[in-house]
Amino acid sequence: MRLKEHLKNGDMEIAQVVLRIAKVTKTISRGFATRQGISDSSNIYGEQQLAMDKWADELILSDLKASGLVRFFASEEQPDILKFDSSSDIGVTIDPLDGSSLIGVNLAVGTIVGIYRGDVLSPGSEMVGAMYVLYGPLTTLNYCLGEGVHEFLLNEHDEFVLQAENLTIPDSKIYAPGALRRDYLPFHKRYIETLEDDGYKLRYSGSFVADVHQILHKGGIFTYPGFKGREEGKLRLLFEANPMGYIITEAGGATSDSQQSILSIKPESISQRVPVYIGGRREIELIEKIRKGE
Repeated sequence: MRLKEHLKNGDMEIAQVVLRIAKVTKTISRGFATRQGISDSSNIYGEQQLAMDKWADELILSDLKASGLVRFFASEEQPDILKFDSSSDIGVTIDPLDGSSLIGVNLAVGTIVGIYRGDVLSPGSEMVGAMYVLYGPLTTLNYCLGEGVHEFLLNEHDEFVLQAENLTIPDSKIYAPGALRRDYLPFHKRYIETLEDDGYKLRYSGSFVADVHQILHKGGIFTYPGFKGREEGKLRLLFEANPMGYIITEAGGATSDSQQSILSIKPESISQRVPVYIGGRREIELIEKIRKGE
């Protein structure tokens, strides 16, 4: 079954947004060979943009603006929330190319999308959908519009075709830990040591979207915590944590900043960062128990 057919019984406005972004990601998937290197500009975080970052962002922005489907647009590569001429109330958040620093060594990267009705500076629990596209040995698309997480494969005919419906996160002992161990905060150090004592195996690539995709399929926990010198965390609430947290939660998992669900946090700005724990319910319960008892 093709993606368009799979979406036909849902909200048609939202479905059109998903299909529009999916079409753009096909172009992005073909662009890696010709757009290596860095650009001459920086994003809102002061990070120098790679050529693929900038191109992917401009591609998605211009396409959604021209579509008339979206009113509000926020991107990790843009300094402000943009407002397009549209009769809809749909808001979209985009991380155009998560993990782009890994392109040079040919590791998996992805595009992450959050979908809202109205203000994108809303808690993740108010999202109406999320999706991500993973560019790896295969190009896959996972989406959720509140009723299951579904996976599609980009085939040889340039079509996204159904691979699996209603994915659920399994029970497994895998952990993907970001940040340097020497900079761990005390409660997080205890958490990691508890996982290791329980036999968890380390599986970490450094690409957030790829590592969370692994957790969705294999189980366990991804974490990029707050750490010494950056207690607020590294990952972006709006562009990374919320969309992926929404998908994992809809697949039966959970997400936390170590004290509360990330999806309950009201964003204060588009650049807000947050400590991230995302994965199985057991692992999320454990970090919150350890943090509460510190």
